[in-house]
Amino acid sequence: MAINLEAMRAKLNASKNGTSTNKKNDFKWRPSEGDQTIRVLPTDDGDPFKQFHFHYNVGRNPGIYCPKKNDGDDCAICEFASKLWRDGVQNDDGQLKQEAKKLFVRKRFYSPILVRGKETEGVKIWSYGKTAYETLLGYVLDPDYGDVTDPETGTDIVLNYHVPGTPGSFPKTTLKPRRRPSVLCDDSVADCAELISSIPEIETLFDKKNADDVQALLDGYLSSDSSSESRSSETSKYTQKTTGIDEAFKNFMKNDD
Repeated sequence: MAINLEAMRAKLNASKNGTSTNKKNDFKWRPSEGDQTIRVLPTDDGDPFKQFHFHYNVGRNPGIYCPKKNDGDDCAICEFASKLWRDGVQNDDGQLKQEAKKLFVRKRFYSPILVRGKETEGVKIWSYGKTAYETLLGYVLDPDYGDVTDPETGTDIVLNYHVPGTPGSFPKTTLKPRRRPSVLCDDSVADCAELISSIPEIETLFDKKNADDVQALLDGYLSSDSSSESRSSETSKYTQKTTGIDEAFKNFMKNDD
């Protein structure tokens, strides 16, 4: 098959402009500092607030999809973190327990949204934490607001995003619905049905990992010198390549003596 010249041009332009041709990235959205107005979009299953689980603090990986919590498969990181925690409890070792906490699975929540003023960019997927999630559900269950996603009687939401200047502080998200309901689609959206039908299956946007993938990532993290800067003195003592979680844990504890 001949080379697709149009695709090659798109790649070249993306490279020159510093943009990505990965369609998954086109959907991802992060709020900017300050206020922005969004509309959470309705979904076919009636649940626009999706929950997924990830592991963080494993080398330079931004977030590892957990096969156990998400798909019911084995997860080497879950098992390793649990063993660290149990040993920390049994030996009254606060540092081991702290290392375990860093590896424990974390929840993230995702919703399809439309960013007001940027309707031409189409559907975006917003990722947020537990506090914002509970706030959103609180509005939905409040009869004064109800179904904020309804295309005719729903409500836009003002999102304020603030990143504190203090090192170690987490960004803060504040959500406040508009006082009056509004239609989802006005002159800025040509086809409302087309907009809603373009909402992607959120789980397809992740780099999903199976049990073997996660085992390999954990082995690489525990044996790689490049990850030592992001590990505490406890974890960085582990430097041997392992082939299984039990061997990894035994070597970790042996090197800690």
